[in-house]
Amino acid sequence: MAKLCVSLTEKSAAETLSAMRGLPACVDMVEVRLDYFRQNTRTVRAGLEEVCRNKDRPIIVTNRPCREGGRYRGSERSRLDSLRRAAALGADYVDVELDSVSALGEISPGTGKIVSYHNFECTPADLEEIHRHAVAVGADVAKIAVRAQRVVDTLPVLELLERRAAAVPTIALAMGEEGMPSRVLAAKFGAFLSYASLAAGRGSADGQVPYREMEETYRFSRIGPNTTLYGVVANPVAHSMSPTIHNAAFAEVGLDAVYLPFKVSRPAAFLDGYQRHELKGLSVTIPHKEAMVPLMDEVDELTARMGALNTVAIRDGRRYGSNTDVGAALSALEEAARRAGLLPLQRRTVLLEGAGGAARAIAYGLAGRVGRLIIANRTVSRAEKLAEEVGAEACGLDEVSSLRPDLLVNTTSVGMYPRVDETPAPSSVLRPGMVVFDAVYNPMETRLLREAREAGCTTASGFEWFIGQAAAQFEAWTGLSAPRERMAEVVKKRLSSG
Repeated sequence: MAKLCVSLTEKSAAETLSAMRGLPACVDMVEVRLDYFRQNTRTVRAGLEEVCRNKDRPIIVTNRPCREGGRYRGSERSRLDSLRRAAALGADYVDVELDSVSALGEISPGTGKIVSYHNFECTPADLEEIHRHAVAVGADVAKIAVRAQRVVDTLPVLELLERRAAAVPTIALAMGEEGMPSRVLAAKFGAFLSYASLAAGRGSADGQVPYREMEETYRFSRIGPNTTLYGVVANPVAHSMSPTIHNAAFAEVGLDAVYLPFKVSRPAAFLDGYQRHELKGLSVTIPHKEAMVPLMDEVDELTARMGALNTVAIRDGRRYGSNTDVGAALSALEEAARRAGLLPLQRRTVLLEGAGGAARAIAYGLAGRVGRLIIANRTVSRAEKLAEEVGAEACGLDEVSSLRPDLLVNTTSVGMYPRVDETPAPSSVLRPGMVVFDAVYNPMETRLLREAREAGCTTASGFEWFIGQAAAQFEAWTGLSAPRERMAEVVKKRLSSG
């Protein structure tokens, strides 16, 4: 199993030891970054001795020069001396750059030599040759860290691990947001270790994930060769709560699976590449909901009519596309209408605000199910286009105050964090007995919902919709009943923690 190593970027030995002792047992080792120590030869030497003498788990000592992405600015002789001294003091490993290993020479027996190569610009085509070179010059562990310009750049990195890690202990990772999956999947592909940061914003390299997230969200220590792969495809993707909710669901039912955020620019290349590596399902969001449809082997009738999907299931090499947004939104609306005594919906007027992807899903779901559907949008032409597709009416947002709908549905981002003081509807529209549904789920009670509740309306938040569509995805992928209570619990915790 791959080890989890936290890279410590503290400024002194005392701070390093304090941070080390505060780490849980799931952190197998730490990297001590001497180049982050206050730059004074005497204090660095004394600090190194203190850390080696008092370490509570295996350590890697690194003193990375500026030319290799580190902070060391002194002489090369002094830098390499610090690594030799670390070995003499009992460090478990020292990390030396591929172009410096010959100058380092022999080190004390018992200390492993990590020979590292870094490329901060791209993922070169000759990873195999670089790996062979590192092994040839005496690496106990060969390390390759490259820049992922696209998420598919992680594939040659992971495939290098798959081919070489069983024969020679190997660390291979892709830096940057696009490279993040390689840090988690290192455990699946047999890496010697993967690096994590002490906390958000405290990493030694771009893309490092905090150790708590590596273990608590992604269950890094449980990932192995047979772990199946799921994820969300989006751009941007860093804000997504989907990894939190789906990984918690996998853990709850005991599935050997992991769900990752994939920042994707070219969905076809991504699908073709990752499908070879146990990819079983995807959530799909902006901007790929429409582009994914022609990449499927099969889509359901509603997805075909909409021309947009949010779910991909891969079974026996075939891709199946569907849209769980629609069913989840209808369920949330119908439940709210039931509580308000407004069923059947065929007798009701629904005002739908917005004309984007969420509005499109709800409009297609409501088409033919309600007495009257009115789509309002700031850009009226977009509302008109969607209304024409589903057989509805259209108007501008400035006309909303003159309408008296039975159900008001907001799919715009107005009122979403951090714009929590804004509302997409004037209070004059709200009246007792109405249903008001806000697709926004952060915050769980928006200004619109608060004012609607105060006006005597029955309300429903985007939270129910989010949980519903995620639960339907889980069931489409696994064939199991989704642990909805657990999924709701982790989202509430995430939202309450900011």
